[in-house]
Amino acid sequence: MSSPGTPPSTEAPPPLPNFSASFTIWPPTQRTREAVINRLIETFSTPSVLSKRYGTLSLDESSVAASQIEAEAFSVADASSSPDDHSIQILEVYSKEISRRMIETVKTRSHVADDSYATSVTASPAGHSVALSDS
Repeated sequence: MSSPGTPPSTEAPPPLPNFSASFTIWPPTQRTREAVINRLIETFSTPSVLSKRYGTLSLDESSVAASQIEAEAFSVADASSSPDDHSIQILEVYSKEISRRMIETVKTRSHVADDSYATSVTASPAGHSVALSDS
């Protein structure tokens, strides 16, 4: 806006900057991968939907399992990608691999815990062995 008595400017406004930045979601940043690992650790080691059914893992077990799951899922997704794939498709493979491996981990651990519990034996007062079962 010009002040009274000054002629209006005839200059063109400056050109807008070019915002044609590239946006990709694959591969995820290291920070994102670490966030995935931390979330897996939290899911395995604290009360969650999974722990209600399969039990919790110790923090050490959770950390090892989470790191392994994320690394394997990343490798599978990265190996399945091609230059023609869209980032979202590769991210979907990564996500599904994490979910599948997470369920396998808790189920395997749960079966090991069930087997060791079912086969533990205690002596009865009469001296007979009694096998314990959670059924």
